[in-house]
Amino acid sequence: MSLARREAVLGYCFIAPWLVGFLIWTFGPMIASFVLSFADYAIIAPPEFLGLANYRRILTDDPAFWDALRVTLTYALFSVPAGIVASLVIALLMNQDVPGIRLWRTIYYLPAVVSGVAVAMLWIWIFHSEFGAINLVLRLLGIRGPGWLGDPDWALWALILMSFWGVGAGMVIKLAGLQGIPSELYEAAAIDGAGAWRKFWAITLPMLSPVLFYNLITGVIVTFQYFTNAYVMTGGGPGRATLFYNLYLYQNAFQYFKMGYASALAWILFLIILAFTVVIFKSSPYWVYYEGQTRGR
Repeated sequence: MSLARREAVLGYCFIAPWLVGFLIWTFGPMIASFVLSFADYAIIAPPEFLGLANYRRILTDDPAFWDALRVTLTYALFSVPAGIVASLVIALLMNQDVPGIRLWRTIYYLPAVVSGVAVAMLWIWIFHSEFGAINLVLRLLGIRGPGWLGDPDWALWALILMSFWGVGAGMVIKLAGLQGIPSELYEAAAIDGAGAWRKFWAITLPMLSPVLFYNLITGVIVTFQYFTNAYVMTGGGPGRATLFYNLYLYQNAFQYFKMGYASALAWILFLIILAFTVVIFKSSPYWVYYEGQTRGR
């Protein structure tokens, strides 16, 4: 056996545990869910083939599906751009060479590593209409705070506000990108008389655009799979004000035991995320800049 072939065999041996796990725990369930999406399956009885009936019902006769999709799109529309901007601002502040900056970086990053359920329980108290920290501060200012999680008009906005809790994760990635920008570019711009704002628009943003592109892609994928906080804090209510898509999918699968219907919902979600991802990738040549290339091409 040649050296190249021996190295290839050794490489496949090393990745074999991952490949086996992927085939058993990811690819296999994906195929099973695709098959079940065309059937009526309630776990306790054999699947009954329905053809496209699940998909037809979802798209034409399920108002909860459209409510869940609307809630998820609204959350993504506001939380993803706001999170990117907030984490970028913090990263710019954390990129300064001042005493104690490492401590501040750690402080801003710590919330991102706290367990999701623990964070949800904390924010339930923060959003409490009578004793919550937010309404207590508003009361000191002479403002009557809303019911937040118990108010259909404010529940979704409360979860959007809560999304800022995890901006530390994006801050770390952007901080790494900022520190990878060559200082010579800023020195050359300063010699040409460029101010701080001009340096930001002409150097920082273009050089950081691949990082922003990555954050946008991952942000869209994560927000469309938003589940834990809505499940723990509101259960989809009040009404359907916080009925996120993934929560509605979970309810159909594990509360109503409509596994076939839930599988169809899962594949529709896959297609929605795929569509958004393709659109973002197609737009990237016009706003993502890679060093040595023009307009990202």
